[in-house]
Amino acid sequence: MLKAFLATDRSSTSLAIQRAALGAVVLPHGAQKLLGWFGGYGFDGTMAYFTDSMHLPAPLALLVILGESFGALALILGLGTRLAAFGITATMLGAIATTHLSNGFFMNWFGAQAGEGFEYHLLALALSVPILIWGGGRFAVDSAIADRLGSRAPVPVTA
Repeated sequence: MLKAFLATDRSSTSLAIQRAALGAVVLPHGAQKLLGWFGGYGFDGTMAYFTDSMHLPAPLALLVILGESFGALALILGLGTRLAAFGITATMLGAIATTHLSNGFFMNWFGAQAGEGFEYHLLALALSVPILIWGGGRFAVDSAIADRLGSRAPVPVTA
């Protein structure tokens, strides 16, 4: 089971680029929520917002913060890639359902609508779902872990 979890097409540069791009785009959002960087509220402020204003259960709010911060770092490294991609996928679906769907498709570039639409989230899903299915691709730490566990033969991943 662990072998399948770590399996990926080790020659796939496309998956590696998707993984790194998604991690790099999500990481600043995680840093806002966890550390208060880039104008964010930090851990306490984000937890309060998620639990008090959005009425999310505290464990779910914590998972969102951890998924966008440590999960994004894990994606960049290719470490626990499928789990990290699952976290990002779940977070994006949750954000669409709870906040952005009612604002329509488009982002609020010019302040003409009540809030942000869900186009960013769809792009993140377009990156996260293939990673969730096929793994992290070339240069993923998961491959090195699989090698250490004795699974030297690459596990074929079909598209």
